[in-house]
Amino acid sequence: MIISYNWLREFVEIELPPQKLADLLTMLGLEVEAIESRFAGMDEVVVAKVEQKAKHPNADKLSLCKVNNGREILNIVCGAQNFKAGDKVALAQVGAILPGDFRIKRSKIRGEESCGMLCSEKELGMAEESAGIMILPDDLLLGVPLFVAMGLKDTIFEIGLTPNRADCLSVIGIAREIAAKLGLAIKYPHLEVAEGAIPVSTVASVTIEDPHLCPRYAARYISGCQIASSPQWLVNRLNAVGMRSINNVVDVTNYVLLEYGHPLHAFDFARLAGGKIVVRRAGEGERFTTLDGQERVLKSSDLTIRDGEHTVALAGIMGGENSEISDETTDVLLESAYFNPSAIRLTSKRLGVHTESSHRFERGADIQVLTRALDRAASLIADLAGGTVAKGVIDIYPHKAEPKQIIARLDRINHILGLNLSADAVREIFNNLGFGVEIVEHGVFQVQVPLFRVDIEREIDLIEEVARLNGYEKIPVTMPKARVFSDLPSRSQRMEKQLRNLLVAHGFNEVVNFSFISPDSWDKLMLTQDDPRRKAVKLLNPLIEEQSVMRTTLLPALIEIAARNISYRIVSQRMFELRRVYLPKHDQELPHEPMYLAAVVTGKRDPEGWNHSKDPVDFYDAKGVVENILRELKLPNPLYAADNVEKFYHPGKACTIYHGQEEIGSIGELHPDVLDNFGINQPLYYFELNFEKIVAHSGVTTPILPPSRFPDTFRDIAMLITDETNAATVISAVRTLAIKEIEDVGIFDLYKGANIPAGLKSIAVRVRYRAPDRTLTDDEVNAAHQRVIDHLVSKLNAVIR
Repeated sequence: MIISYNWLREFVEIELPPQKLADLLTMLGLEVEAIESRFAGMDEVVVAKVEQKAKHPNADKLSLCKVNNGREILNIVCGAQNFKAGDKVALAQVGAILPGDFRIKRSKIRGEESCGMLCSEKELGMAEESAGIMILPDDLLLGVPLFVAMGLKDTIFEIGLTPNRADCLSVIGIAREIAAKLGLAIKYPHLEVAEGAIPVSTVASVTIEDPHLCPRYAARYISGCQIASSPQWLVNRLNAVGMRSINNVVDVTNYVLLEYGHPLHAFDFARLAGGKIVVRRAGEGERFTTLDGQERVLKSSDLTIRDGEHTVALAGIMGGENSEISDETTDVLLESAYFNPSAIRLTSKRLGVHTESSHRFERGADIQVLTRALDRAASLIADLAGGTVAKGVIDIYPHKAEPKQIIARLDRINHILGLNLSADAVREIFNNLGFGVEIVEHGVFQVQVPLFRVDIEREIDLIEEVARLNGYEKIPVTMPKARVFSDLPSRSQRMEKQLRNLLVAHGFNEVVNFSFISPDSWDKLMLTQDDPRRKAVKLLNPLIEEQSVMRTTLLPALIEIAARNISYRIVSQRMFELRRVYLPKHDQELPHEPMYLAAVVTGKRDPEGWNHSKDPVDFYDAKGVVENILRELKLPNPLYAADNVEKFYHPGKACTIYHGQEEIGSIGELHPDVLDNFGINQPLYYFELNFEKIVAHSGVTTPILPPSRFPDTFRDIAMLITDETNAATVISAVRTLAIKEIEDVGIFDLYKGANIPAGLKSIAVRVRYRAPDRTLTDDEVNAAHQRVIDHLVSKLNAVIR
C-alpha cells in the first residue's frame, strides 16, 4: 500500500514528522517498508517570471530571456516557444540537480550566457511527455521553491500490509489507525450530492441473480458528462501514489478507491443494452474481452456484470472493452458493490488477473461504506465532468449484514498480555478503534465490531487490538518457563533413517517431489478404470491442472524425473523417494496416508571407466537391492511371486513381494507402453515397498549363533514340476517341514527344453543338513531327506528324476 503524508493530514491532524509517523505505523502492525521524499533536493527549482523575451542573436530557434527569480534578473537561453513575457515559469537555477542526475551549470549557448534553465513537466519528473516549458499560475510568489509553492513536496510511505488488514487498504483506513493510536478525531470527507429532478429508477435498473456472490449492489446515474483531462490537483494526487491519470471520470473512481478503499466502476451508459445491470454467473466456456484487450474464457463459477444482452464486466476484477468510458461518453452509470471474497479470489487466481479492485475484494471490502464511496465519486464526477446526478440511489441489499458481537474479558486480556490494564483503559481503546462497547458485567465487555474490520472474529483478536493500541513496547519482557525433553526416535523413525542410508550406500539419490500430481497420470500408467488409486483427493484451488490431485502412488513423479534427466543425457540413474501417499477412505473426510518406498534404476550397471563393464542393469540388480533392504530390516523369508502383478509392469518381467500371505511390495521392468507415454526409450526398473508393513513385520534383533563345530552334508533333488510352480513355492514347501537339521535350502539349476515334457520344467534343489551338537549319520540324513522328497511329491506333484 502506497500512501501520501499530505493526504493523511487531510483526515487527521498529524503533528509527527514523517519518520516518527513511520515508526508509529510500524508499531501498530502496519510495517513501513520504505519512505520516499518527493522532490527532495530540488529547492533550487523556483518560481520565476519572464520579464523579457527576445530572439537569440545567433540562433533562429532560441530565445534570449530576462528572468526574475525574486532576487535578481538572470539571462536564460531557452528553446521553447510556448511562453511570453509576463508568464511565470519554473526556473532551475545554477546548482540545481534535475531527475536523471542532470546538474544545471552556468554556460554559454551560441555566444550568450545562460544562468539556468526554464523547465518542462517532463524535465522535472512530473510527466512522461510535455509540449513545452511549464507555465505556472500567476498567484505563485517569486523565488519560492516550485514544489513548495505548488504543494507537491510530500513524503510517500510504502506499507507492507498483512492480508487480513483489508481495512487499511485506503487513506481513510490508515488515518483511522493513526487517530485511534493518538486519540485524535478523524475528519471524513463532506458528502453532499447535488441531485437532478429525474429519478434514477426511471433510467436504470439492477438485478442480482446470485445474492450469495453479490450481497449488495448500488449504482448512481450521471448524465451530461464531458470527458476530459483531470485537473492538476487530481493528477498530482494520483501520481504521488504511483497511479497514472486517464481521464476525469476514471480518475475519480481511482481517487475514491484510494481514499475509501472501496473499488468502483464507471460504465458508459449508452453502451448498456436496455439500461440494465444484471449480476449473475458466467456461462460455462463464455468468452469475454476485458479492458486490457485480453479475451478470457469464463467458467460457471465466475461472477459477471451484464447488461440486457451481454457481459460488460468481470465482477470485482475488471471491466470490459464493450462498456468502457471513452471520449464520446456523456452518460455514466457508476457501480459500487460488494462481492464474495472467495469467488473473486478464485476467478482472479484462475485467470491470472490481479487488479487494485480484486486485491481489495478478495481480502474483504466494507459492505457498509459502498454507498458513501458512491456518493463521494458521484459528487466529484459532477464537479469535474459537469454532469447531473440523477435523483436517488439504486441500492439492492437483500440481506443486511449485522456487526459481530464478541465478548472480551478484562482478566483474560491482562493474563494474555501480562499487563494490569483498567476497564476504563480497555474501553477507551475499543472506542478509539470505532468499536461499540458495553460492559455487561464487572470486567466483561460486549464489543460490537464494525463491518470494515473483517479480521476480528473472536476474543483473542480483540486482545491483539488492545496490545497494538496500548503499545507492544509496554508488554513486559519475561523469560518463558521451558522444560527440556529428550525424546528418542521411534522404531519407525530409526528404520526410516536406516533405509535411507542403505539406499544411498547402494548408489541411489533421494528425490523429494510435490504431493500433487496430474490426474492423467493414471492413464499413462495404464491403470484400470476401477483401480482405487484413480479415486484421488482433489485440490480445491490447484495452481495448475498438472498438480490438481494428491498422489496415490509415487511412481509417476519418479518416471517424470527419469525422463527429464534422460533428456539431459543422464542415462544412468538410481533414484528413490520415501514419502507418504494419500488414499481416500470411504465415508471419511481425511485420507489414509501410508508411507511407501519407491525407486527406479536404469542405464549402465557400473560407472563409465576403462576397467568397468558396459552391461546394462536388469531385473536382478533391482531385486538384489530389495533383498538387501529386507535382510537389513530383518524381514525373514520374503516370497517373490509372479502373480497379481501391476499393469504398469512388463509381462513376465515383474513379481509381487509377500511376507507370509500379505503383499508388501512389487518389483519389475516397466511396461514399454508406459515408458512411451512418458517419453522414455530405454528400460526402466522399478520397485516399491509398503514401509509401514515392513516396520510391522521386521524383527527387532537378529540372533547371533556360534558356528557349528560339526561338519555339514547336503543332498540334491532333481525333479519335474509345472511351469506355474515357482521356485519360492518349492523352497517354502521344504521349510514348512520344520526339520531342525535343515540348515539351508537353495535352487541351483533350472532347465527347460529338449527331453522335458511341455508344460513342465526341471529344477534342482540342494538341501544342506547340519546339527549343532553332533555329526549327523547317513541314516539320519537319509531319513530327513526322504521326508523332504515325499513332501515335495505329495505337495507339488513333483516327479523325481
